Amino acid sequence: MKFIVHEHHATRLHYDFRLEIGGVLKSWAIPKGPSMNPSDKRLAVRVEDHLLEYGEFEGIIPKGYYGAGPVLIWDSGEFKAEGDPEAGLKQGKLRFSLDGKKLKGSFSLVLMKGRGSGKEWLLIKSQDAFAQKDWTLREELTPQKKKRLQEKIPPCETS
Repeated sequence: MKFIVHEHHATRLHYDFRLEIGGVLKSWAIPKGPSMNPSDKRLAVRVEDHLLEYGEFEGIIPKGYYGAGPVLIWDSGEFKAEGDPEAGLKQGKLRFSLDGKKLKGSFSLVLMKGRGSGKEWLLIKSQDAFAQKDWTLREELTPQKKKRLQEKIPPCETS
């Protein structure tokens, strides 16, 4: 199964974390972006599922559309859940490993109990051989990359 992290320059910069589960991309918006530092517990707000085709999306979402602004793939790779990922999501704790260009090793998504909406999770890097205490998130959207992005409507808006 695949995972994708989109760097999304909408109203506010955030990172869209997506896991291929059950034929769709289960998605979370991470305001501060993912981290390879186990001490960082990143807020991950559950958003609507996306079509698998959205995993390949890069471009500038036009004004007037939800999420307007530049979107590019920040990281992608293979995702492997421990156990049944759908059951993990229902139980509020999903453990998995990632094998991407930037994100590697074991992670957990943990539902924050008692927060009302049930959409607030924490993305936590496990202490393993890939953990980096001095992790620094780096944006990928350079002026050169932005010039190459074309304005287009994402797959979730065209279906």
